[in-house]
Amino acid sequence: MEIQLWKELLHPYEQAVSELLTKFQNLKEEHKKRNLYSPIESVSGRTKTVASILEKMQKKNIPFEHLEAEVEDIAGVRIICQFQEDIEKVSQLISQRTDMEVRSRKDYLANQKKSGYRSLHLIVWYTVETISGPKKLQVEIQIRTMAMNFWATTEHSLQYKYKGDIPEHVREKLSRASDAIEILDEEMSQVRSEIMDAQIDSQIETNLVKDILRNIENLYRMDNRREVIKIQDEFYRIFSSHNLEELRRFHKQLDIMAEGSRAQSVDISV
Repeated sequence: MEIQLWKELLHPYEQAVSELLTKFQNLKEEHKKRNLYSPIESVSGRTKTVASILEKMQKKNIPFEHLEAEVEDIAGVRIICQFQEDIEKVSQLISQRTDMEVRSRKDYLANQKKSGYRSLHLIVWYTVETISGPKKLQVEIQIRTMAMNFWATTEHSLQYKYKGDIPEHVREKLSRASDAIEILDEEMSQVRSEIMDAQIDSQIETNLVKDILRNIENLYRMDNRREVIKIQDEFYRIFSSHNLEELRRFHKQLDIMAEGSRAQSVDISV
């Protein structure tokens, strides 16, 4: 296959990765804006290199005419979660979407690889709009915890270093590390609810502060500036107390005050 043909082949997959990264990032942000805990911690993606595709085709004896059908991970997206429980939640969110269809599922959590690798893989159908029309293609979505990803990244580097033939003493260390990672994830799950509550409270505070500062800025333009400075000082006092309920009350009072000022401004202009 000529270089130009490889570029034409890979471009829709690059487009798919770009679009999916945006969609999953938006999904994460939507949770935050609604003051909900997001099961997505971070998301990244890549398109397989030509060298990597050729290597896989040679290893599995895949002919060029079956390339797109049999190489499922030309486009890859990786979703990182904080907790093991979040992995299934993300899987459910993907399954419920109408812009992608889950074709197959590989559960390396329930069926851990011999190497110690743990992750959940979904192969989804995703359609991109190209200059030649719609193209339906496969994308591999890997979902794992931060701890699992640390192990997998290390193992991948060692596979590259040793050309797939990792020495036995190194494999033993990787296996022990995998066991430790599993214990770590289980321990983190024990405090999951407390961490989720703390993160939700932090997001609520962030959203309240954003609204409050916007209202103060609007009041500063319309009302007595000396009074608004007093309001701002009161906000700083409440914010420094880290009392979320008091911040909520202040936010509500400021909303009422800002609404009254807007109404008064309209009356004057009429």
